[in-house]
Amino acid sequence: MTTLEDYLREDARLYPDKTAVVCGAETCSYRQLHERAVARSADFIVQKGRVVPFRASQTTDFIVTYLAIHLAGAIAAPLEKDMPQELFDEMAENLSRHILPEDIADVLHTTGTTGRSKGVMVSHRTIVADGLNLIAGQGFTHELTFIVNGPLNHIGSLSKLFPVIMVGATLIIIDGMSDMNRFFEALDYQAPKLATFFVPATVRMLLRFAPERLAQYAEKFDFIEFGGAPLAHADMLLLCRLLPHTRLYNTYASTETGIISTYNFNDGHCTAGCLGRPLPHSRVAITAEGRIACQGDTLMSGYVGDPQLTASVLSHGTVVMTDLGHIDAEGRLHIEGRQGDVINIGGYKVAPSEVEDAALLWPAVSDCICIATPHAITGPALKLLVVMAGDAELDKRGLARHLAHLLERYKVPMVYQKVNHIERTPNGKLNRQFYR
Repeated sequence: MTTLEDYLREDARLYPDKTAVVCGAETCSYRQLHERAVARSADFIVQKGRVVPFRASQTTDFIVTYLAIHLAGAIAAPLEKDMPQELFDEMAENLSRHILPEDIADVLHTTGTTGRSKGVMVSHRTIVADGLNLIAGQGFTHELTFIVNGPLNHIGSLSKLFPVIMVGATLIIIDGMSDMNRFFEALDYQAPKLATFFVPATVRMLLRFAPERLAQYAEKFDFIEFGGAPLAHADMLLLCRLLPHTRLYNTYASTETGIISTYNFNDGHCTAGCLGRPLPHSRVAITAEGRIACQGDTLMSGYVGDPQLTASVLSHGTVVMTDLGHIDAEGRLHIEGRQGDVINIGGYKVAPSEVEDAALLWPAVSDCICIATPHAITGPALKLLVVMAGDAELDKRGLARHLAHLLERYKVPMVYQKVNHIERTPNGKLNRQFYR
């Protein structure tokens, strides 16, 4: 079986009445999902070999449309569901100009750190390799029910569809986490095993407003995956306490690389920054500059209509990331921050994420970001912007002493400021560009 749709056809034969997708009050069996996708594919036959843009709604119909486009031999390009129509039309027109390689299944858009939208070409082989990596790394099984709460046009949530279909499991779709009650209602679904995926911003929201409620489901969770950005070590430690028997995975993945590695940090060690060993269809190395380089079947095929940008990232079967990292003696990948995020303080290089992780261990700190700020005497200095928990006041000296116990002297910020919120990107990452 070389495509996701091959697996779907086999599911419909082997498990026709098994629930494939749950969305609100709607349920869809594997037989129904396959039949609906085949019927819908007739709408896209005339677009065979072309890119088909469509809005990524959090619905069963999205899954049907996505699979139908593939079955028709066309290329799926899911776009933001709330995108202004003018922008949608502009992106659709741009995509219509390009004839893509025959094996391309999807075009997924990502902005990365530049703010410029890039169409990433993903092949059918990559989709299957991503699914196999997740099955091997996290133990997706036929009995599993996976809850997707994030946008299905992003690799973090869309990629969970792959192993679910490949093992004939069940997918529950909810529309975001703005209403946490909807998420907890999904956790009440009768299933022997439950799993889900969170970005760090969602984790912080749950740990701030509903930690006890999350802990009530400790025995139902088989595993939880975290991705999109590094998870704060303080959050990792708290999750291990709340969910002592749940496998908790930090995964290294991106639209350009696919699913590369994963690490269960609820292993008794909870190693900060660890992302585990490369999964079966991936390989990693560290360049001379300390950047993470990825290889294998999960890599993108390139950027749509931009061979120059493609060559700057993908060369000789290797995608070189801006992430800095190292590989330990056990062959596990560790991330040390992004190359462009490193702050030079008097000749010392500081990864701001290390400062932020230490600050979040201070009980009164709810959120924070470490940035560079001009200083009249020392030149660039470290500044910590802090969101306090509840009505707590910022004790600058107390926080500085706390950090001094955990970090080298040059990593302890000189300036502290209380703020109401920290700017983040739509997928929950700290928006460092905003503060530059």
